[in-house]
Amino acid sequence: MAGMVAKQRHFLFLQGPHGPFFGKLAKALVVTGAKVSRIGFNRGDQYFWPRGFAYHPFNASAADWERALRSFVDDESVTDIVLYGDSRPSHITARQVAQRAGLRVHCFEEGYLRPYWATYERGGVNGNSALMNISIEDMRSALAKRGAHAPPAPPQWGALWHHTWYGFRYHLNFLRPSAGHGPRQTHREFSVLSELRLHARRIVWMPLALLRRRLQTRAVLRAGQPFHLALLQLGHDASLRAHSKYSDMRSFVDDVMAGFAQGAPSHHQLVFKAHPLEDGREGLRRYVAKQAAAMGLTGRVHYIMGGQLGHVLDRARSAVTVNSTAAQQALWRGLPVLALGQAVFAKPNLVSNQSLPAFFARPEMPDRGAYADFRQFLLETSQLSGGYYTAAGRAELVRQLVDRMLSPHDPYTNMVPASIPRVVSESPIRH
Repeated sequence: MAGMVAKQRHFLFLQGPHGPFFGKLAKALVVTGAKVSRIGFNRGDQYFWPRGFAYHPFNASAADWERALRSFVDDESVTDIVLYGDSRPSHITARQVAQRAGLRVHCFEEGYLRPYWATYERGGVNGNSALMNISIEDMRSALAKRGAHAPPAPPQWGALWHHTWYGFRYHLNFLRPSAGHGPRQTHREFSVLSELRLHARRIVWMPLALLRRRLQTRAVLRAGQPFHLALLQLGHDASLRAHSKYSDMRSFVDDVMAGFAQGAPSHHQLVFKAHPLEDGREGLRRYVAKQAAAMGLTGRVHYIMGGQLGHVLDRARSAVTVNSTAAQQALWRGLPVLALGQAVFAKPNLVSNQSLPAFFARPEMPDRGAYADFRQFLLETSQLSGGYYTAAGRAELVRQLVDRMLSPHDPYTNMVPASIPRVVSESPIRH
């Protein structure tokens, strides 16, 4: 009806990436006339939220979260929920509440094409992404109709130190007196004090870690032997636990090493590449050496600390992962990839469906044309240049986000109208 006033959008922020990204995004949304507020679970959440913006500490137990959230949504006329990482127990509940109430859920995650981009989707990410329901054929059709091509984004490798620093500050503030928050709760199995110590240790030892990584990488590359790359992830990562059979990285190491021992030619090598944010909590370097000795693979299995991946992939024969987005760097190079979990890139003609022994014996090559179309579709939809952890990256990201968040359509239905976000029905991740 003419003259009707549109309902004011109210964006409720939950937990975000460490640092001031959510605060900067909230300020940009307020400029549009939207209302913003945040429910925080600890002083770490509160520390990075802008002063003067509505902040509501959650001061009850986890068992009361669903009831409290439903009440807040109704009382405050919330229209949108904003979160980072959709598989934390509190965020699973929030997505279920939002689905029943007909709210939009704006999900952020590290870039599927990292480290150059960040991910923005509606409803869910990773194994819960609407991408899981869109075929390569549908993507190709949409690209042909649109006829546009997203420009490449410049490399952004500088965020690792900032990420670690913000993580340290977040956990330091987590330990401060609760100031109205309920019992301290974390979605990880390590105590907050342990998390703080790990972040502090990474900051102190970062220069030495860089030197050690260079020496490890140089030794592998100068050996002159064909090698397969196993991409390690963080054992506590929600994507790993929610979208695969693995609850830690040690079991992945066991499976990969056993498959390599059975299938790989005797002159081939196996290289485990640590995640850039690996902090040593699983003791993977020693574990890899121990298991290699137990399987008679000493001298053929290596461990490289985390860091830039490109120059290692340039020499690799194949890559094995659970569902790490780093595998897309391998696909971009035309390398065979085997994914052992659910992943947005785990589509026919992109990743192999072989067993581990068969893959190591003769890995199936990906369809490079199919991957080029898949990558282009992501750049046209959910991958935005910028990042969460540097000032320049945040500015670039927020500049593109506001209009997308205000749009009635998610990034994929703008391209493929038939795409439907997946139903939120999973159980909380195991911690």
